[in-house]
Amino acid sequence: MSEKVRLALDVMGGDFGPSVVVPGAEIALSRHGDIEFVLVGDERQIAPLLAANPRVRARSQIVHADVAIRMDDKPSKALRYGRRVSSMWRALDEVKFGRAAAAVSAGNTGALMAMAAFNLKTMEGVERPALAALWPTLRGESIVLDMGASIGADAAALVDMAVMGAAMARVVFDLDRPTVGLLNIGVEEVKGLEFIREAGQILRDADLPALDYRGFVEGDDIGKGVTDVIVTEGFTGNIALKTGEGTAKQIGEYLRAAMSRTWRAKLGYLLARNAFSTLREKMDPRKSNGAVFLGLNGVVIKSHGGTDPLGFASAIDLAYDMARYDLQSKIRSMLDAYHASRPAPPVAPLEATS
Repeated sequence: MSEKVRLALDVMGGDFGPSVVVPGAEIALSRHGDIEFVLVGDERQIAPLLAANPRVRARSQIVHADVAIRMDDKPSKALRYGRRVSSMWRALDEVKFGRAAAAVSAGNTGALMAMAAFNLKTMEGVERPALAALWPTLRGESIVLDMGASIGADAAALVDMAVMGAAMARVVFDLDRPTVGLLNIGVEEVKGLEFIREAGQILRDADLPALDYRGFVEGDDIGKGVTDVIVTEGFTGNIALKTGEGTAKQIGEYLRAAMSRTWRAKLGYLLARNAFSTLREKMDPRKSNGAVFLGLNGVVIKSHGGTDPLGFASAIDLAYDMARYDLQSKIRSMLDAYHASRPAPPVAPLEATS
């Protein structure tokens, strides 16, 4: 464990760029003494912030890139003008050429997905990458994927996501055999779209030693944490994510309004403020900020674009764990085991010729 973990940070990404990324790196460095950074972005903006953060400066190298991908750029446009020259692309280059173990960006999600897939390519046998995020639950946390890396999926893609999500759970939760469920409109095997039922049958038949498939789960099971990993396709997953975020904000607004309505309510808040502080901390999205693009030839972490330094530090924490505990090799070995367990397709008989 003496070897340093080197991470590439897209300093220009997100709503606030260097003013969040560099302080976030300072927080992460206080948690992980064996971390180093490659700060990719406009050196003229980074240097003054490093002067105010000497610990980060001592552990960092700057790679200059004065082109920043805008948050509202379409992925195709970002690829056209940002390929090879933008801070996002060059952070990915650090991973591609082995100079960093992972890249972290708070930039445009679609652009990051397009650039990562174009630059790093997907693993052999993986049809498409998936965006996996940590979801706070009543049991602690679960991994939910795909959160919107791509729209639509077939049974094979869902199974690949189940395997990759379980590999991530082995790293994050330190589990030998994480439990996995497929998100569906009911738990009965006859319910749901055909490709979901087919994926469930494949996972049951495969009976993989590093994955405990528990069947279908419903939307309200996500917050309960009934399984360690919940798998769905990107359209549904992104709706679920935005619904969860919106509901958390709605509950927070309800509580604030109720606690300030009367003097009795204000007194009740004072008496129960420790409980409210615990609730606020549990619901704090900064604590679980950061999602992983799974299925690429390299570790890429997407931070929320509007986060603050504490939230960006959480994304760096996730990148550190994925790199330190070798997520890539776990995904590769589990995918190989699954593909090896599949029966060979039937060989069509040769037709006689005359």
